[in-house]
Amino acid sequence: MNASHEAAPVVYLVDDDESLRVALSRLLCAAGHETRSYGSAAEFLLALKRPLRGCLLLDVRIPGGPSGLELHRGLRDQEEMLPVIFLTGHGDIPMSVQAIKAGAFDFLPKPVQRETLLEAVTAALAEDEARWDAAERRAELSRRLATLTPCEHAIFLRVVSGQLNKQIVADVGCSERTVKAHRSRVMQKMGAGSLAELVHMADDIEASPAAAAL
Repeated sequence: MNASHEAAPVVYLVDDDESLRVALSRLLCAAGHETRSYGSAAEFLLALKRPLRGCLLLDVRIPGGPSGLELHRGLRDQEEMLPVIFLTGHGDIPMSVQAIKAGAFDFLPKPVQRETLLEAVTAALAEDEARWDAAERRAELSRRLATLTPCEHAIFLRVVSGQLNKQIVADVGCSERTVKAHRSRVMQKMGAGSLAELVHMADDIEASPAAAAL
């Protein structure tokens, strides 16, 4: 497990209302969450240190700089997938729906109810944890894939696409015995106990930047 995943998740809070920030920070800290609060999107971006783990509580309307929607859009443009929970005032519901369609995790109306907030934060943190777990699995599978020889890689691609040994023999021009030997080494190097598991591994790798290697 890498150091970024071992770090404790943080609930980031961006809202121009200082009294609300203080109240929410106290509530979250009392529930056992590490929190960091900021009065503006610019302040948050200035303090930003990647990789981010946790979730972001974000006011839709932040005066004097980028709005919450603009901050969210900017994070997405940078492929920062931190779960975002929007805090909305009366009349901001259409904007919140727009944010959900753009990938926000949830939106909560102000004044925020204690249990509703804690439930949303717990769910967002769980999603972020799953995101990190999936990313680490893809990275590990990509490392295993990189250990394959060119011939083993060619066999891997054909096996996960559903080709039988005889079809692979016709494609790569070697004996069936050689294909079986390469196939066995592919299974061993990838750590796959079955063909189905190997196919799932290929699907996971395809969801990562390493897909270009395929």
